[in-house]
Amino acid sequence: MLRKKTNGAARRPQRTSLLSDIASKGVDRRSFLRGSGLAIGGLAAISATGGTVKSAAAATAAATGAVDLKKSVCTHCSVGCTVIAEVSDGVWIGQEPGWDSPFNLGSHCAKGASVREHAHGERRLKYPMKMVNGEWTRISWDQAIDEIGDQMMSIREESGPDSVYWLGSAKHSNEQAYLFRKFAAYWGTNNVDHQARICHSTTVAGVANTWGYGAMTNSYNDIHNSKAIFIIGGNPAEAHPVSLLHVLRAKEQNNAPLIVCDPRFTRTAAHADEYVRFRPGSDVALVWGILWHIFDNGWEDKEFIRTRVWGMDEIREEVAQWTPEEVERVTGAPPSQLKRVARTLANNRPGTVIWCMGGTQHTNGNNNTRAYCILQLALGNMGTAGGGTNIFRGHDNVQGATDLGVLADTLPGYYGLSDGAWAHWARVWEEDLDWLKGRFSDAEFDGTKVMNLNGIPVSRWIDGVLEEPDAIDQPDNTRAMVFWGHAPNSQTRLPEMKTAMEKLDLLVVVDPYPTVSAILHDRTDGVYLLPAATQFETYGSVTASNRSLQWREKVVEPLFESLPDHVIMHKFATKFGFDDRLFRNIEVNGEEPLIEDLTREFNKGMWTIGYTGQSPERMKMHMENQHTFDRTTLRAIGGPADGDFYGMPWPAWGTPEMNHPGSANLYDMSLPVAEGGMGFRARFGVERDGDNLLAEGVAPVGSEIQDGYPEFTMQMLIDLGWDSDLTPYERGMIEWVSGYIDTRPNAEEVGETSQTGEIPSDYNEKVGGVNWKTDLSGGIQRVAIAHGCAPYGNAKARAVVWTFPDPVPKHREPLYSNRRDLVADYPTYDDKKFWRVPTMYSSIQQEDFSESYPIILTSGRLVEYEGGGDETRSNPWLAELQQDMFIEINPRDANNLGIRDGNQVWVEGPEGGKVRVMAMVTERVGTGVAFMPFHFGGHYQGEDQRSKYPDGADPYVLGESTNTAQTYGYDSVTQMQETKATLCKIWAA
Repeated sequence: MLRKKTNGAARRPQRTSLLSDIASKGVDRRSFLRGSGLAIGGLAAISATGGTVKSAAAATAAATGAVDLKKSVCTHCSVGCTVIAEVSDGVWIGQEPGWDSPFNLGSHCAKGASVREHAHGERRLKYPMKMVNGEWTRISWDQAIDEIGDQMMSIREESGPDSVYWLGSAKHSNEQAYLFRKFAAYWGTNNVDHQARICHSTTVAGVANTWGYGAMTNSYNDIHNSKAIFIIGGNPAEAHPVSLLHVLRAKEQNNAPLIVCDPRFTRTAAHADEYVRFRPGSDVALVWGILWHIFDNGWEDKEFIRTRVWGMDEIREEVAQWTPEEVERVTGAPPSQLKRVARTLANNRPGTVIWCMGGTQHTNGNNNTRAYCILQLALGNMGTAGGGTNIFRGHDNVQGATDLGVLADTLPGYYGLSDGAWAHWARVWEEDLDWLKGRFSDAEFDGTKVMNLNGIPVSRWIDGVLEEPDAIDQPDNTRAMVFWGHAPNSQTRLPEMKTAMEKLDLLVVVDPYPTVSAILHDRTDGVYLLPAATQFETYGSVTASNRSLQWREKVVEPLFESLPDHVIMHKFATKFGFDDRLFRNIEVNGEEPLIEDLTREFNKGMWTIGYTGQSPERMKMHMENQHTFDRTTLRAIGGPADGDFYGMPWPAWGTPEMNHPGSANLYDMSLPVAEGGMGFRARFGVERDGDNLLAEGVAPVGSEIQDGYPEFTMQMLIDLGWDSDLTPYERGMIEWVSGYIDTRPNAEEVGETSQTGEIPSDYNEKVGGVNWKTDLSGGIQRVAIAHGCAPYGNAKARAVVWTFPDPVPKHREPLYSNRRDLVADYPTYDDKKFWRVPTMYSSIQQEDFSESYPIILTSGRLVEYEGGGDETRSNPWLAELQQDMFIEINPRDANNLGIRDGNQVWVEGPEGGKVRVMAMVTERVGTGVAFMPFHFGGHYQGEDQRSKYPDGADPYVLGESTNTAQTYGYDSVTQMQETKATLCKIWAA
């Protein structure tokens, strides 16, 4: 697929002669890493800054050595690779990978090696624009904010705050993500979401409801300790290339077998000791097939299950039905192979399980992720080095943005939307709760106020626009849409999205690049493009997939007229009149909120997941001393961070002053809680149907309670006699949170608290309910840890989730299945309404599309591009590597259809969307399966849309979006879209 096309593919001149000169030569590693650095840095700088930089700047810097090194983090996946930027006179002239970083160890992938071009790219949006009579017109920031703000406030007045949808981004820093969610709350809506909805929301739901937290349990580095590696529905070699270094280290130094299960033979599968090809959408059946052999041979960890797992007997009953013959009928995987896989996993412990979007993007995605977890519980591979579920996230801060609450169903820290959650954050914000409530519509649906009701997820925003008003659970339809750092071509049902975009009153795009949002529709007005700065033009923290927080330095000042996201949020807040409230405890310099103050504010509130110990000072100190951290354990050996785990992976319990080191491996009982140990979280009560839900006779090392116990409350401290360990300030804060006293205590002034001498009769009743999540002093956490206990309790993992549609994970056929025999045996769900919108299941599946659309269509990532692809396809270094959108077709199917490699073909989905792409005939996909990457945009159903981009902002490479042909289908818990198992038909163009 590395085909070189003629230059000038873009509509306007792009200095192709220079690019061609470089491309025609052998590009060595250093040349590529420096990516048009000193050699052409001056020219690139002039291009990027509108001629404000002298052409001799780079050459002079090289001669004098006047180069500053800035340490940042790559923006292209979740590994968290350090980028060392070389800056001279304000110009980014070159880059190197971070050799001291324990994550990338001096390595970069193609995307990371070219991030300088992301910031300096000439295809960026350069100034605010609006569409006037079908033409893009330059405007000022003041005009843009005034016009957009006036229209939004008019919509708010007419239809309520829920009619404006604030779509956030995994590209925001933690501080920007936190501010964005707070901003949406002050606007008065829960219609706020980001990319996690369509990549790992089913992971978060499935994993959090199994053992407490919905995140990667171990780390990339901890894979070094694995004795077996099981990858399902993931392609790290292309999606997270540097992560493969850690996988291959275990493979080589431990002789760890690598098992890859995927419908497609990927670049990752090429490294496998065992490759299992299975039918798309049959993950649960495949895992149950492996577990059948484990149970049948008694290979499970019986003691681990007895002491730390609840509900495994019900799993055994379900698994018993999945005989090797039935598993082969459903998945296509041979019984002998799955028995061999089961034996390999049993004989090589601890082993790790890795999955990505291949497992999550299904109508039963939550079943898939829970099945993966149950496999690890059965093998006893949880809470141990080399084990765990290593869930590779896609965007650089998709983990952080999720943690910080840019979601339609929660506030920061996964507190939810209950009255108690709002009260907690109102206390953190020092906000009048009644005023906050007044910002929301007073409407109720099924007895739930809109303020407490999940918003519309981004996967369904289309339906918020197109459904009849009385069919959705909010006062009126969505009328204004803000795409803030989001690529719409990464979502399914693009023909309907086009219709929805055209029906909106207002469409606002905030992004360094215009994205497909600018051109998918045929609007002639009501569209605004606002140029956001890249993450290299601001600073703050970002959370890697392993939960470690890293601090980015600002590399260069914002280029052109771009502004950092938090500055733009301040502009909108000022326009809406709540800036004084939003930034009550945050210093604002001019129009820029101080990032460190935002960090400290979320430190004060995110007790649930331990985002409280990572102060700006501690994060900066870790980045400055990367060389002191062990490359496998991530623990600092001496130096100023001695004993800390790199980046203080959450939970870093308590206040920064407690100096908790962070938690490298979740649920590890071999360490004291004070050093990062813990059991499973007690989230689900203490008993169920008379069965104990707490751990049986096991606890973290050094615990004074050598058994299971519930989450800590003030009442629990009182009952244990540990409340006397609280400081006067801590006790006073707990009393204030409970409402027992009216005045918030001041840590510097507090002396004796209201509770002295004889305890009043109502004291325990009022104060005892304050728990480890709502105590703003951190005292409950500190005291629990001082006694060797985890603040969140010590419970069993939950193999059966009684609150989900399928308490025991079940195989259910995709909505568009060509196996009608299996639809009868394993049907989907009944239609239902949830997340405010009606959702179809059985009404789609009952219609047979298999004769007209016989081929299963799946999608995924490429090594060259990321996400919707706008920024990477605008990068000449990456655009050169992959210039054609394509579909992979098995040779048998291609021959039967009369298609040859390299030919143009049409691909159509059962809902009528179709794309014109190039055929790649390959055995990577099996017979009856086709694959397309999802990074392309700019063509629509055979038509080139390049002319619709703003002048100079069209990506170098355009192509069809696979999601034009992708179809309806949403997870039964999270509304995750289904992109891995729909149907299509293919014919020669």
